[in-house]
Amino acid sequence: MASNLIRKYPIDNQPRKAVGVGIPFNSSGVFKLNYTTEEQIRDNLINFFLTNRGERVFNPTFGGGLRELVFEQLSNQTLDNLEDLVREQLELYFPRIIINNLELNTDPDFNTLNLVLYYSVSQTNINGEININF
Repeated sequence: MASNLIRKYPIDNQPRKAVGVGIPFNSSGVFKLNYTTEEQIRDNLINFFLTNRGERVFNPTFGGGLRELVFEQLSNQTLDNLEDLVREQLELYFPRIIINNLELNTDPDFNTLNLVLYYSVSQTNINGEININF
């Protein structure tokens, strides 16, 4: 009989060993450290979406490219393009991320865009959400 195995990251079992650097960079020390894979995946996604294409050295195609659309007219076509962009970029750079729900909320009077991404990570029990306002 086959069983469904959940992948557990061995580095998470070492409570004093950091997995990576957290966001934002306003910690009392040099950097805020993440000690779980779940926190690091969330911060990696936020970092990805806040990075412009061409901004990352030696990887000019990396970045969510969301800020490129900040001054675009907020129309249904723009929102559809943005949703397609988010899905394509996640599939390319984060292939293990499964999008459970993607919400794009706009307020044209204040020219704001709110992206809410509910996701899970394949072969793990990691679920999370990120909320980014532009």
